[in-house]
Amino acid sequence: MRHLTGALVNAHTGLNKGSVITIKADLGLIGLAVMGENLVLNMESRGFTVAVHNRTPDKIDRLLQGRAAGKNVIGAYTLEELASQLKKPRKVMLMVKAGEPVDLFIQRLMEVLEPGDIIIDGGNSLYSDTIRRTELLEKSGLLYVGAGVSGGEEGALTGPSIMPGGSRKAWPHIQPIFQAIAAQVDGEPCCEWIGPDGSGHYVKMVHNGIEYADMQLIGEAYFLMKHLLGFSAKQMQEVFVDWNQGELDSYLIEITAHILGKIDRDTHEPLLELVGDAAGQKGTGKWTSQEALDLGVAAPTIAEGVFARIISGAHHQREQAAQAFPFVAPKAELNAVEFVEAVRQALFASKICAYAQGFDLLDQASNEYNWSLNLGEIAKLWRGGCIIRAQFLQHITDAYNQEPDLANLLLAPYFREILQSSLGAWRQVVAIAVEQGLPVPGFASALAYFDSIRHPYLWTNLVQAQRDYFGAHTYARRDRLGAFHTEWNSLDDVVSSDEV
Repeated sequence: MRHLTGALVNAHTGLNKGSVITIKADLGLIGLAVMGENLVLNMESRGFTVAVHNRTPDKIDRLLQGRAAGKNVIGAYTLEELASQLKKPRKVMLMVKAGEPVDLFIQRLMEVLEPGDIIIDGGNSLYSDTIRRTELLEKSGLLYVGAGVSGGEEGALTGPSIMPGGSRKAWPHIQPIFQAIAAQVDGEPCCEWIGPDGSGHYVKMVHNGIEYADMQLIGEAYFLMKHLLGFSAKQMQEVFVDWNQGELDSYLIEITAHILGKIDRDTHEPLLELVGDAAGQKGTGKWTSQEALDLGVAAPTIAEGVFARIISGAHHQREQAAQAFPFVAPKAELNAVEFVEAVRQALFASKICAYAQGFDLLDQASNEYNWSLNLGEIAKLWRGGCIIRAQFLQHITDAYNQEPDLANLLLAPYFREILQSSLGAWRQVVAIAVEQGLPVPGFASALAYFDSIRHPYLWTNLVQAQRDYFGAHTYARRDRLGAFHTEWNSLDDVVSSDEV
């Protein structure tokens, strides 16, 4: 354990020379991969003392002798030692791989912590696991927090967006730390209490689902400019720099410009053109899509972001398909300035649809799980620190503040106006891409979502009639209440009903 003695103590406390005091940590953190290590340094820089533990001791030594040398960071080589070094109520944050490792550490921590102490999971855990763990720990007298942390390595060090949920009694104890280390926008921390049990991790999951869609849409914009306009990386970099000055201003647009400007040292070519096109994933986009299906929420653009990554990795199939159906380079004659502007409008309109799908899912989950989520507040948390931080998130906050029961984000005046003004360009971009054989699943699915949600009467009346034909699933009529079944292949008009 760390001690301060002699003149140093005398200078700060006025105690007699030679007195010894024990410095206890404000929080313990387990898991010293890059995210965990950066969070430790972030907390320390905000005036907090942090005790650290890692499954492999050498990572503790490297941190203490390296980036944390001379800082208020204490090494703990056992969980018993970690517990002894913490102020009460003890606060222990896990930054370990989601799944079984979290459960194993929880079981071990339950042996060294006391009632009222707090365990915080800062990883990307599945929200249903967090619900289960919250119930388990509260029964044992401990408090549990599932905190979504977004911002990557840089955000963890300089200020992430943090989405904590779980045991409400824990919030007053962790609030000063979390709000101090979070990103700040307009003097407000990008961290606020989300709600009960798994709500914090659920919000982070949906954040990541939107992130999948956002990245897909930006990728399609790049793809169209490259293949239809023949733009160089340098030209596209200039476009993204320009876009980042307006309503598309966001972290992902900003880093795309940086990526396009990076030159490979060896070949002197744009590095992006040397990067393999198989995109990886860690599962949160898939979880979001699965949850949308489970709750009956249409989120096609988010799902397309996931499917696009999956098909990008199907190299064997793609290689054979490329031989069977050779790609023909597009030959569209386009005005470059006009088409770039059309792509910008299509990108923004599609982005709005992706966010609308994500917030619709949050709204439905709030009702399903009795979380009482504040959608406007959640949008505020994403204005800084996180990967999807963007200028227009303030407009989402404004929309829900003005109309808390807003049925769909597309209906808010600000977004309605943008969609109406962008519709022609949006259709043009999708039509040209399809005509030229260029896949734009994000743009196309967002447009289909928009057209579906606004159409007064869809083709699904036929689908429901088909279901009634082969499965007697019944159908509702437009002209009167009740559930109806028809013998569709009968010569007579045989109908049975439970009419209201």
